[in-house]
Amino acid sequence: MERGVRAAHKDITVFVYDGVRLMDVAAPLEVFGTASGLGAAYTQTVCSADGGPVITSTGTRLGADAAVSDVAATHTLVVPGSDDLPHRPPPAGLLEAVEALAGRSSRTASVCTGAFALAAVGLLDGRRATTHWRHAAALARRYPKVTVEPDAIFVRDGDGRTYTSAGVTAGIDLALALVEDDEGAALAREVARDLVVFMRRPGGQSQFSVAARTPSPQHDALRALLSEVGADPAADHSLHALARRGGLSARHLTRLFNEQVGSTPAVYVESVRLEAAQALLEAGESVTGAARRSGLGSDESLRRVFLRHLGVTPSTYRARFRTTAAPASAPAR
Repeated sequence: MERGVRAAHKDITVFVYDGVRLMDVAAPLEVFGTASGLGAAYTQTVCSADGGPVITSTGTRLGADAAVSDVAATHTLVVPGSDDLPHRPPPAGLLEAVEALAGRSSRTASVCTGAFALAAVGLLDGRRATTHWRHAAALARRYPKVTVEPDAIFVRDGDGRTYTSAGVTAGIDLALALVEDDEGAALAREVARDLVVFMRRPGGQSQFSVAARTPSPQHDALRALLSEVGADPAADHSLHALARRGGLSARHLTRLFNEQVGSTPAVYVESVRLEAAQALLEAGESVTGAARRSGLGSDESLRRVFLRHLGVTPSTYRARFRTTAAPASAPAR
């Protein structure tokens, strides 16, 4: 959307309840509120089941603007999470309220464990979704009709009406993505710059690093090889080079990777190189420099890997981070 062209007015309704995580509520409100201050057409309503205040996870008393019955229709419903939703029955009236509000909204989004509430009322049946990595397995077990993507930052379902996001700060990424959809990338970048956050991590980016999400192998040689890959992604990490350095046959190494890492050597190396390329682009490296220094080689190979894993081109990814991190007056690098 071009600047100067005002989008249609949109109501944002954030549903709150006892035990709701305060940051899950505040993060989207801050993003949409900042966008409104920069010219976006948003009106925000904090809604509780009966219109009364709730007690958040921090013990803070949070007021509401409206009851569920007061909300005739809304453009976007945001359902924050709580520490209890993955483990205990939801508070009285929560599921009925979510179901009623979702039926009156054009799109529905959850933050963190709010996905459990959406799944409980069937809103995620047959859809892709995510939540905090710690609770992704529980979500998948409890709701087998939901395709859970355990380490995505946020997931937009194919029809564009249902969004789920990972833990806490991922609510910022999700809200920025919604602002970008509604008002265009330029205004969303201004919001990100004002909040001093990245604009924006692609939804498919992992919640945590390759090393953090990889089980520690039991085999000593394999552990050493993983450390070598992480320390120098651009080195020769072909199957035969890895096997030679590990003192193993290529076949044995491949079997160890599959058993103890959960992927082939090539897939693991590409993941580490992708993560390295992301860090380089975030730091202002050129696309060509990131391709070379990460070990992905050419601009074209870097582009293919980014599109396959993140759904964006390297230049788009770099522009988002560079625009947010640099002062407005700084020249483009």
